[in-house]
Amino acid sequence: MSVTESSHKSTVPGPRKPASHNHAPHNHAPRKKVRFIYNPSSGETRVADKLDAIIEIYQAAGYTLQPYRLDFSEDASRVVEELDDSFHHLLIAGGDGTVNYVVNALKRSGLDIPVAVLPTGTANDFASALGVKGASVEKACRSILDGEIARVDLGMAGDDYFVNVFSCGLFTEVSQKTPTLWKNTIGKAAYYLGGLGELTHFRRMQVSITSDGGDYEGSSIIFFVFNGRTAGKLRIAYLSEIDDGLLDVLVVKGDSPAEALRTVIHYLSVGSYLSVGSAGSVGRKSKKYPPGIAHFRCSSLVASCEPNGPTDVDGQPGPVFPIEIRCDAGGLRVIKPRPVPRKSAAGKRVKE
Repeated sequence: MSVTESSHKSTVPGPRKPASHNHAPHNHAPRKKVRFIYNPSSGETRVADKLDAIIEIYQAAGYTLQPYRLDFSEDASRVVEELDDSFHHLLIAGGDGTVNYVVNALKRSGLDIPVAVLPTGTANDFASALGVKGASVEKACRSILDGEIARVDLGMAGDDYFVNVFSCGLFTEVSQKTPTLWKNTIGKAAYYLGGLGELTHFRRMQVSITSDGGDYEGSSIIFFVFNGRTAGKLRIAYLSEIDDGLLDVLVVKGDSPAEALRTVIHYLSVGSYLSVGSAGSVGRKSKKYPPGIAHFRCSSLVASCEPNGPTDVDGQPGPVFPIEIRCDAGGLRVIKPRPVPRKSAAGKRVKE
């Protein structure tokens, strides 16, 4: 089990075998330091109950884990104030909002330490984009420790980084307004229930988007700027890539409210447009988006909206319009699990 640097193909020493009684302890190489940053109230998994198991797995792999309990009432800079380049990576346990919080603090510090994510939130969209499975914390830890270091893109909305998605319009405030208890108790369904109340009073927006990859001018009920692929576990930007140096813009047109609603329902139907492989990879059933959806890729854009409604970045309140959004290509080092081989129709093992 070892973490490797994919971009430079350089191998980082992995776990060490337990010392035999014939070897003196002073012959051991020093353990690599890892800061473990966790949100104690995130998601359905009480990560604090798993703390000893996480430490045990990391120690067996040759790392020293330094736990840090997030307190969102503190200044975000406190999260990274004791970090330096001697840390092998950051291990973040929480959902997309937690990852967003830590990544923003990390980027503003100027440090370039790899980030690994334990998916202990409700949606865990960014972890999913990295290929980290949430079946169990222990399995996720082991897949991370056997993973590889790579660079992925970040989005920037104004001065704020986002790891997964910027959005505005219908359902935008659902993640912000849905009670944490709902999220932790009923998971994905909480987003659907939280969004039903918006349907009766929502008004369509007039949106203007100018970018280096395409433009849109017209009415809309919601639009997204994706770095990842999913939002609230809904597979929306299924043609997006997290490391292509581009953001994917998706606009649900609002010329006819009834038609727009039908588009949203059809578009968000689970499995309508794609399949998911055993390793979390996206198998495209369609190479384009359905009618009523405008899609283009860009590295930067400027957006304005009337009325000037709320925006969302990774489930948190975003900046106000007009907004400049750009892609920070390769802006974040991450640890991605290695693809899991699967069997082809002929029975041969292939990689996703």
